[in-house]
Amino acid sequence: MEVHKALVRRPSPRLAEGLVTHVARQPVDPELAQRQWEGYVQALAEAGWSVTEVDAAPDCPDSAFVEDTVVTYGDLAVISRPGAVERQPETSGTEEAVRAAGYRVAHIVAPGTLDGGDVLKFGGTVFVGRGGRTNDEGIAQLAGHLAEFGANVVTVPLTKVLHLKSAVTALPDGTVIGYPPLVDDAGTFEHFLAVPEEHGAHVVLLGGNRLLMSTSAPATTELLRQRGYDTVTVDISEFEKLEGCVTCLSVRMRGVRVGTE
Repeated sequence: MEVHKALVRRPSPRLAEGLVTHVARQPVDPELAQRQWEGYVQALAEAGWSVTEVDAAPDCPDSAFVEDTVVTYGDLAVISRPGAVERQPETSGTEEAVRAAGYRVAHIVAPGTLDGGDVLKFGGTVFVGRGGRTNDEGIAQLAGHLAEFGANVVTVPLTKVLHLKSAVTALPDGTVIGYPPLVDDAGTFEHFLAVPEEHGAHVVLLGGNRLLMSTSAPATTELLRQRGYDTVTVDISEFEKLEGCVTCLSVRMRGVRVGTE
């Protein structure tokens, strides 16, 4: 039986020390962040997802952004090698979790670097942002791991945001959405829809026409509702202060079947 699962990771008490690159540092309230994270997990569960926690990493301030530690494709989980050295210890817990979920495992190794947040998958195409956290060697290794699936890996130059999925995500029909001031080249994508807010560029596909979005993007939420999407919104403002978004806080695992390796 095919099931929809998501991996999440409880925020570190040191969340406020998380890395910032393209934004000014702001005070972060760890207690509020914990409540927001719980609301995010609840939204996934209410959408019918089975949620599994990766073991907490309290000494890793950015560890709640679990998406950066792995790329899943079919029954394969590619464990990343984060471009920020401080984040590399985060991957071991994720590897344990995906093995337990039945994935085969591969790794990005030195000198390659790759953050999962730089990877946008849709319809057999895998867009990978080459920027501050992901390099050409990491992209080449990912392409090698995904070759068995016939995936088309496309490199996307990235200069304005931390991760590719900080700039763009994809709707269920394959339309890529993004906030134009943060997108290097919208022409990279065959079907592109400009949205009016930075955090409107971030959606998690919950199944069918249902989308998970941030409360920080009310105009985009209304735009997508008018296009026929069922939107669920969550407040993740404390994570957004650290360049996080709704996609960063989970790893969706659609392809694994119960009882298989």
